[in-house]
Amino acid sequence: MTRLSRSVALAALCLPPAALFAAETPIVVPIGDHHSVGACRFEAEGGAPLSAQVFSQGGKHFLAFLLPDGDKRSELKGRLTSTLRTDGGVKIAPTSEGAQVFLDGALWTEYRAKDGPKPYFWPLIGPTGKAVTRAHPMAKVDGEDYDHNHQRSFWFTHGNVNDVDFWASDPLNKPSPNFGTIKETSRAVLSGPVLGVLTTTNDWLAHDRKRTCQDQRIVKFYNTKDARVLDFDITITAIDGPVTFKDTKEGMFGMRIASSMDVKRKLGGKITNAEGITDTAAWGKASPWVDYTGPVEGETVGIAILNHPSSFRYPTTWHVRDYGLFAANPFGWKDFGMGKSGEHTIPAGESIHFGYRVVLHKGDTASARIADVFRAYAEPVAVKVSE
Repeated sequence: MTRLSRSVALAALCLPPAALFAAETPIVVPIGDHHSVGACRFEAEGGAPLSAQVFSQGGKHFLAFLLPDGDKRSELKGRLTSTLRTDGGVKIAPTSEGAQVFLDGALWTEYRAKDGPKPYFWPLIGPTGKAVTRAHPMAKVDGEDYDHNHQRSFWFTHGNVNDVDFWASDPLNKPSPNFGTIKETSRAVLSGPVLGVLTTTNDWLAHDRKRTCQDQRIVKFYNTKDARVLDFDITITAIDGPVTFKDTKEGMFGMRIASSMDVKRKLGGKITNAEGITDTAAWGKASPWVDYTGPVEGETVGIAILNHPSSFRYPTTWHVRDYGLFAANPFGWKDFGMGKSGEHTIPAGESIHFGYRVVLHKGDTASARIADVFRAYAEPVAVKVSE
């Protein structure tokens, strides 16, 4: 058994039966294009009607709703009915820098596409109303660490793509001819009662402005109550020729958590993965999910990153550090001590896909039931909508 397959098997042992779902579980399924776009109700057999939303993406229609905590149905069958609800939900509002995301009128996060060498989200507000990622270098907050200027809150990038460094590239770092930039080329936003969607395309540009590759990012923000949940899906395409993601620990889907949560500060910060491996021992390990918990202004909160089984090289390996870096990186195998290269080349014209769910929660890993949350994400309830 390989190291990766052993990780999958161990994670499966930690998971509860598939019928148990934790907290509100976002469900998104394709439906027929004849259904009207907008707010609606999903009246499923054996339960109360659910607030729902039909939206269009990529020329197809989808149904989104939130499965309530404790719902044990393994299959939902029902019909869509109209609703007059137009209040609340998720609103994504364009700004000069990118977009702001609001949940029931309160700021959740801001997408920033123009003030750095890569798009990122900052601030990222958790369910207690406090920021859960570091403010540096965008703002100065007393007590924070001021290292690693390029670790801007919440981002996606990599340290060696066709020998271009997109990871350490930052105007506050010492200049390098190997630094690249990720430039947004299109953006579309959708608001609604169940979810908001931010869709962008981006060019990865070398120092000479030559395009290395292109990506499409689809970020869904859900109107959950107990935790804050978003899905981040990204497809990278070798549009101009082969693209090689080389083996380096410096990647990829990353956050820099609030400094008070850092394990190294010994204030209660803790790293836990699906196999129960904790803190520094979790670095470089393959796992379906990792949860980083700790105190923010006197309350214990956490950020869980879940890796979808359809994602490239699931379960991913993790570049997660006791000083607050928290990143999923499936390419850094040599750095992580796996004994072989994690390098991967995307042939010209082909693509690879990565899928993650981010859960901002109160409490520690056990009380937030992150193992249950992962199962609900990885093996969602079956849905059938009557036509």
